[in-house]
Amino acid sequence: MTPPLVVHLIYRLDFGGMENLMVERINRMPAGHYRHAVIALTGYTAFAERITRGDVALYALGKPPGLAPATHVVLWRLLRQLRPDILHTYNLSAIEYAPAALLAGVPVRINGAHGRDAADPKGLNRKHRLLRRLMIPFYDHCYANSAEMLAWNRDVIGVPARKSRLLPNGIDLERYRPPAPAETDGPLDRHFGPGCLVIGSVGRIEPVKNHALLVTAFAALRARRPDLAHRLRLAIIGDGPLLPALRAQVDAAGLNDAVWLPGKRDDVAAILRGLTVFALPSIAEGTPGAALEAMASGVPVIGSDVGGVPEVVADGATGALVPAGDSEALCAALERYAARPALVHEHGLAARLRVTQHYGMPAMVAAYQALYDELCERKLKLRRRVASCAE
Repeated sequence: MTPPLVVHLIYRLDFGGMENLMVERINRMPAGHYRHAVIALTGYTAFAERITRGDVALYALGKPPGLAPATHVVLWRLLRQLRPDILHTYNLSAIEYAPAALLAGVPVRINGAHGRDAADPKGLNRKHRLLRRLMIPFYDHCYANSAEMLAWNRDVIGVPARKSRLLPNGIDLERYRPPAPAETDGPLDRHFGPGCLVIGSVGRIEPVKNHALLVTAFAALRARRPDLAHRLRLAIIGDGPLLPALRAQVDAAGLNDAVWLPGKRDDVAAILRGLTVFALPSIAEGTPGAALEAMASGVPVIGSDVGGVPEVVADGATGALVPAGDSEALCAALERYAARPALVHEHGLAARLRVTQHYGMPAMVAAYQALYDELCERKLKLRRRVASCAE
C-alpha cells in the first residue's frame, strides 16, 4: 500500500526556524508511514538541500506580491495532479489556500500557527483576523506551537477546542549539545580569538527579529562596562532582507571589529556551543526554535517577553525575560551575564535540562505523526479509504 502523501504549503522555503523544523519532521518521519512534497508559494533556496529524503518533490509557484488570485488556480491544478491525502499549510501567509485544496479533493487540511510577523505582532489586524475566521470551516485542524498562540486561536479567532491543539517544537539533542571538555578552537574562537564573551543570536534578519535593537544594546553595554569591552563580542547568524542595513548600523557605530555578521552558516550547532549568552530581541514569536537550540547547547537565553518565549525561557532560572523593544532592559540583562560567569554556568545547565525534559525531537515528530494519523483515519474512513492511513 502506498503511504499517504502530505503536501506542505509554505510561503518560501528558506533559512528560518519554522522551515528548519518542517524539514526535520520530513526527514525523520518514517518513510513507510507518509510521503511528502513541499510547495513554496514564492520560491525556494539552497536551504531545500537540507531535505535528505530523496523522494520529496519540491515545487515553486512564483507568487507575486499582493493577493495574486491566479495563484489559487495554479495551486488547485497542482493539487489535482498530486492528489495528496493531506494539505499542511503554515502560518497566515498560506492559510487562504484551503478552499482551493477542498475543490481539488484533498480530504485532510491542516494549518499551523507558528507565530506572527512584525507588521502585526499582537494579531490586531482586523482583515487578518477575519481571514483566519473565514478559513476555520475549511480546515480539519488548526494547531499552534505555543500555548499563547493556541489560546489566541481559540479565544480571539474562534477555533473550536476540538479542532486545535498544542504541538511544541523539538530539538535534536545530539546535534545541539554543550561543548565537550576537550572541545576547543570552535568557529567563534577562530573568528574572534579565545577568551571572548560572545553574545549571539541566530535567525533570519527580518523586522520581526529586531536585531537592530540587539546591536544598540550591545553598543550600550560596551560603553557601560569599559572593563569588559575588550572581551565583549556579538555574533548574529543568518541571512535576510535587513542584513545590509544591519551591517550599515554596525559600521556606523564603529563596531566592525567586535561584531560578526556572516550571513547563513552550516555550522550553527558549533557556533552555539561557543556562546556566553543567546539573545532573542523579537517583536513576536511562537515557540522559538533558535532559543531552544541555544538552551540545548547549555547557553542561557535572554528573550523578549512575547508570544511563546515565556513558555520556553524560565526567567531567573534558564535565562531572562525583558520587555520587547526595551534596549535598556536588554543591555542590563546582557551585563548580568557578561559580569557573572557563575550565573552563565548555572543557567546554562538548567537550560539544557529544561529542553531535555520538554522539547525532544522524537516527541515532536511523534506528535505531528499522531495528528496526521488521527485525521486520516477519521476523514478517510468517512470516504471509505481507511487503508491508506491506517497501515
